[in-house]
Amino acid sequence: MLQMILLEMKQLVRSRWIQIVTVLFAIVFTAILMIQYLAVPQVGNFTRQTASLLNILLFLLPLFMLTIGSMNIASDQESGWLRLLRTYPLKMCHYIFTKYIALVGVFTGIMVFVYAVALFVGSFFGGLTLPLFAIGITLLLIMMFNAVSIALGSFARTRLHALALGLGVWSLVSLLSSYMLMAVGTVIAEHVLQKLVMVSMHVNPLEWVRYGYFIFSDQTAVLGPAFYDMSAFYSSALGTLFYIAISVLWVVVPLTLAVFVLKRRGKQG
Repeated sequence: MLQMILLEMKQLVRSRWIQIVTVLFAIVFTAILMIQYLAVPQVGNFTRQTASLLNILLFLLPLFMLTIGSMNIASDQESGWLRLLRTYPLKMCHYIFTKYIALVGVFTGIMVFVYAVALFVGSFFGGLTLPLFAIGITLLLIMMFNAVSIALGSFARTRLHALALGLGVWSLVSLLSSYMLMAVGTVIAEHVLQKLVMVSMHVNPLEWVRYGYFIFSDQTAVLGPAFYDMSAFYSSALGTLFYIAISVLWVVVPLTLAVFVLKRRGKQG
């Protein structure tokens, strides 16, 4: 299995799409951080620089993972490679696990490269520092959204279909869900809207990661008093375990769904 993971990672690294995304992300990431750093130097825990870093990670990184990961799975189905693999004694769970580890490894390497570029460029302007939360947020995003991308790819039969699914889910979790909550908030009571926002934080992986940052960086005050009880719970030891459990579910459930869908499609021929 290790050889399959290494082979899959090698194929991903050689992909022109991966190479273009890496260079583009490095340029955008470094440029925005440097603009914010030069305009407003960091003097506190949560500054414009920190906010920009968080927004870049939550906005662009899921987009790249959802599209690339889903197309990677769909490409195997479209080319017939997956049908060939089924002729070998390879369990579908092993195939999904191989894809997942390869994607996580490649995107981790991409982010290491992007952070290195940002720190290198920042060294010419007095030394750019990246907060420690960036590492945890990045790893959590990589683990969760690569799992979701594999699930999306299992539903698609072609790369174009996978691209459409990836863009659709990215638009939903990053843009449409917030606008829908704002629209609903104009016609329902405030306490009902509060409950909907809480539910959205748990069912939207992007908001779940964002909320995790506020909890573990002790910045829950920005959420307002309406979320004090929930924030107090997640700030406790039991709440931390609960947060980890839900995060694990965001990895296990999509991968399990992908295995189920591909197994069923294989039986149908």
